[in-house]
Parts: sequence; structure tokens; C-alpha cells
Amino acid sequence: MELRSTKPADGISSLGLLEKGLLFAELASIAYKDPKEAKPLAKKLGFTSTEFYNRDGAQAYRFQNARDCVIVCRGTEPTEWNDIKADLQATPVRSESVSRVHRGFKKEVDDLWPMVVEDVRALKKQTLWFAGHSLGAAMATVMASRCFYDDTLMNPAELHTYGSPRVGWPGYVKTMAVEHHRWVNNNDVVTKVPLWIMGYRHDGIEHYIDSEGDIDQERGLARLWDGFQGTVRGLCAGSVDAVSDHNMSDYIAHIAKSALGKVEPK
Repeated sequence: MELRSTKPADGISSLGLLEKGLLFAELASIAYKDPKEAKPLAKKLGFTSTEFYNRDGAQAYRFQNARDCVIVCRGTEPTEWNDIKADLQATPVRSESVSRVHRGFKKEVDDLWPMVVEDVRALKKQTLWFAGHSLGAAMATVMASRCFYDDTLMNPAELHTYGSPRVGWPGYVKTMAVEHHRWVNNNDVVTKVPLWIMGYRHDGIEHYIDSEGDIDQERGLARLWDGFQGTVRGLCAGSVDAVSDHNMSDYIAHIAKSALGKVEPK
């Protein structure tokens, strides 16, 4: 795996939005790898300690150094029945904090939380961050919320998610006080589920990546038109745009295009 991020010499807090977006995107991609592959890749990005959490198919990593601790949750793997089951368990249940949250996402977090919370409590001077892609994005959102509502834990500095599904009801997402940067690639189908009619809503500051791979804030008819253009481009390339737009590699490529070119979001 070719890494495009550079090791932040003065810690993640010193990076701009695009640089942070790229770093966390690459960590979210690394989270899909087994520990033997993940550890040296994380080390190249400046993380001297790597911990793999794994229970009943729910998986996440802790990447840590003297300045920062990043909890990155692994997304859906098509060959893992536990992941698929978690995605499908879309009935809302009472959350650990307020209102209701997706049953499957909560269950995945419940499996890992005792291990994660132990490491978070042990932090001293490090800044805490959360990130994830797909199912991992939903899990990272739930974990960040739990940290915020637990007075014995430090508050996360930021949460960065990629291709995140909707996680909870309005009361849940409106009280999600952690700064959340939610990256959405054009027609990514996962960002459209669970359905709005079921009561689920999105949280955070949306960074929309258009059909040309640029980061902008298109809304309304302009967004619909851009989505149509993306669909046409996908068909011409022989792919289903709504599915291919969910690939983590596409998120990395598009964010890198702006971050490394220092192109500010429109």
C-alpha cells in the first residue's frame, strides 16, 4: 500500500483539514489489513504503538504515539457474516447516552468497548481521535459519542468518517458534540442508509466529493445533477457508481488530490 500522507512532526493537531482528512482516510484503509501488515504501515505515519481489537468479528485498531491516539474502526468485510448482520440489524434501540441508535452498530461497539475504554482511560498527554469507513464509520461515531458522555474519559478532538451510514435518530445526532468531519464521495450508496423515513439522520460537517473528485458544498438541484453525471461516468466505465464510490481507495485518491495540491474545499 502506497502512503500519501507524511508523518506529522508536531502532532495531528498541527495539520490542516485536508491533511487530517487524508491521514485518517489512510488509517481507515490500513484498518482493513491484518496486524502484521498494519503495524509497519502505521509506523511509517509516525505511530509507534499499534493495538488490534477483535471480538466476535467486531474489529478496530489503536494507533498511538507520544502525541496522539487514534481509534480506527474496521468497516464491513463482505466475507464476514458478523459485519453483514450488524448492517442489517437496523432497528433503533436506546443508546448509552440519549435517544436511539442503530442496533447493529451499537452491538459492534458493545463487543469492543471494554477493551477500547481501558486504553482510553490509560491515556495521559495524548490527543484522542476517532475515524472509520463504512460500518467502521458508524462504530467510530458511537465510540466518540460514548467518550463525550463519560466524564471519566477525555473528549475526542475530532471524528473523521468516510462513507458513513446514518447512525441514530435526530435526538442522538443533535447532541453529538464531538467535531465530526463526514466525508461523502458522490453517489456512495452507504451514505443513504438506513432510510431517512426510519428516523435516522446524519451528523457532522459534510465534505462532499463531486463526480470530478473535487471537494465542494453542492446542494439541491446542483447535487442531483452532479449525482447524475457521476452515474453516467460510471456506466461509461462499466461500473455501478453508487457501489464504486464507496471504495476507500477512491476516498483517498480524491482527498489526496486536494490535500497534496493544497486545493481548499469549494
